[in-house]
Amino acid sequence: MHTLCMTMISFRVDDSEATAAQRWADELGIDKSELLREALHAHLTRLASEHDAKAWQRTPLTSDESAIAEIADWGPAEDWSDWSDA
Repeated sequence: MHTLCMTMISFRVDDSEATAAQRWADELGIDKSELLREALHAHLTRLASEHDAKAWQRTPLTSDESAIAEIADWGPAEDWSDWSDA
């Protein structure tokens, strides 16, 4: 059985941002804490992807790893352009 474990994080925001967060939570029909959890998760995911992109730039694919891209350029195995339901 998996138990959900969460840590409480408390931080201060500008009054206008707090109001906007509550307004969006109300509009979406979710708790403000859920909105903020999802926003934090999305932001951390974006930061991680940027970090991954930099790692890919520092370490390009090997020829073996990029071989699959050549297969994608082959196009379809057969020409089905004249296929019709008629």
